[in-house]
Amino acid sequence: MTLRLLRLSVLAALAAAVLALQPAALTAQGDTYFPPKGDWARRPPAELGMDPARLAEAVAFAQSRESTREFDFSDQERIFGSLLGSVPTRRAATNGVVIYKGYVVAEFGETTAVDPTYSVAKSMMATVAALGVRDGRLAVDDRVGTTVKDGGYDSPRNSEVTWKMHLQQETEWEGELFGKKHDFVGREAFGEGERKPRELQRPGTFYEYNDVRINRLGLSLLRVFRKPVPEVFRDEIMTPIGASTDWKWVPYHNSYVTIDGRRMPSVSGGTRWGGGVWIHSWDMARFGYLWLRGGRWGTRELLPEAFVKAATAPSAHGPDYGYLWWLNTQGKNYPGLPTTAYGARGAGSNTITISPEHDLVVVWRWHRGNEAEFVQRVISAIRR
Repeated sequence: MTLRLLRLSVLAALAAAVLALQPAALTAQGDTYFPPKGDWARRPPAELGMDPARLAEAVAFAQSRESTREFDFSDQERIFGSLLGSVPTRRAATNGVVIYKGYVVAEFGETTAVDPTYSVAKSMMATVAALGVRDGRLAVDDRVGTTVKDGGYDSPRNSEVTWKMHLQQETEWEGELFGKKHDFVGREAFGEGERKPRELQRPGTFYEYNDVRINRLGLSLLRVFRKPVPEVFRDEIMTPIGASTDWKWVPYHNSYVTIDGRRMPSVSGGTRWGGGVWIHSWDMARFGYLWLRGGRWGTRELLPEAFVKAATAPSAHGPDYGYLWWLNTQGKNYPGLPTTAYGARGAGSNTITISPEHDLVVVWRWHRGNEAEFVQRVISAIRR
């Protein structure tokens, strides 16, 4: 045996030994790795065909793009308007996790800090809707008012609203919920996010990013599950994927309703007016990884495959928008990334970016600039 072959043999033996020490993992798609609860296997980037130097440069770039948001949330009401729920007294600095081929190849910053993730919660709410479809509680093309009978869909306009319209932000739902009106008119109530009055369009024909309407979706999901959305999300998603118990979905102070004699919280699709999903980067990565794997976790199909496919297809009127997921079909939302890339976005910025083409999930929190700037640099480190 030549010296070179001997070295290769030794390296192969060492690699096998390292693999043998990895935590036990569930498999569902060939040798696909799924991290067990409480741990996530790390692999040296070079072992997975990445250039360690280029990946380190990408991480250094991300670390240099700290968010402009105030660390004490003192800018919250100026930006979004009067609060309905709580916000923390401090946020973490920029931080993130890079998952490639199922393994951790990079992490930086305060990744265990439990912070509001803002509108990433919308993609989580879409996931709860997927569970409703899976369990036969709703069909996306059904009118919401056929099953939700709380007055919110009684008007001629609102009666036309379907679950799909909610998921694509095309409802044109009209009304007030928890003290906020659908039109976003008024500086005190909506801060820098206030809007000029406009004529409403027919439901299903016009896209508008609108948290009041998303909060209406959250209340409607509560009605059909007859169980708080955070409990559904915990039991059916976060526990099966091995998430921690550190995260929480915080309601507004006034967003409680009584169902079956029980007082239950209705939760928001963000933290615009306080509350929302407070979570750390590792749990966000698990959530993103579930979607990268098409709704499967190990041997279980947690989300219907057809729903995942529909959720990542563009709507007719949105800006490359699926079911509360941002898409890149036209290459505009994530410049330089594949058209198949998609992600969840929250103010701050708090982001999860998924590139199925690269088997990649990138969580990046409290940054400025488009997350694609970081993800492009990560992709450039992939050599094979």
